[in-house]
Amino acid sequence: MSRKPWDLAFTAEPEEVAALRRIMRLHLGVWGLHEVTDDAQLCVSELVSNVITHVGPGTPTTLAVSMNGTHLRIEVHDPGARALPTLLSSDLDAESGRGMALIDATADRWGVQLLADRKVTWCELSTSLTTPNGHGGGSRVARAEGMLDLYRAAKSPRTAVASSLSMATAEEAAIHAIADLLHWLRAHGRDADEALDRAQTHFEAEVGLVGESM
Repeated sequence: MSRKPWDLAFTAEPEEVAALRRIMRLHLGVWGLHEVTDDAQLCVSELVSNVITHVGPGTPTTLAVSMNGTHLRIEVHDPGARALPTLLSSDLDAESGRGMALIDATADRWGVQLLADRKVTWCELSTSLTTPNGHGGGSRVARAEGMLDLYRAAKSPRTAVASSLSMATAEEAAIHAIADLLHWLRAHGRDADEALDRAQTHFEAEVGLVGESM
């Protein structure tokens, strides 16, 4: 899966934070990084709030999101090179520095980069990915991906040589693979509908367990 960097220019105002959080959630859903969505939204909120508090409302700001290896990297660019983030007590009564204390507790690492015309405050979150272009979801998703690669190669050798397939094409291949498995079950005297129901039950139970652990 290709996860291309993206960025969004905005004006740092309190009412923009909710929209930025929604945009982050949507992008991470497309990237298959659901497990870091909550932490990423928190980081966006705190990084933008830091600009509003210490540089000022109305500051032209940019949110930039990318992958650094298997880590999700979140950057906020603003022109306030003199207003550097500080890490102070995370005590609820302490306003100054509280946001960066939350970032420090949530992210794997964070920092500030000073450029000629702006500063970049960034943080990185670990993911369940084993390769930058891989899929989250653990061994089950990895096995399914390998099976679909073999299935696509058998169905269409020309398609198999492509470096990557669109999500719609991959979804269609998965549907055909499921249909073929149902035919296989029926040909061997098994109840295809019952097997499909059992598979759905297993899937829902496992997804529920993952959701509870996040």
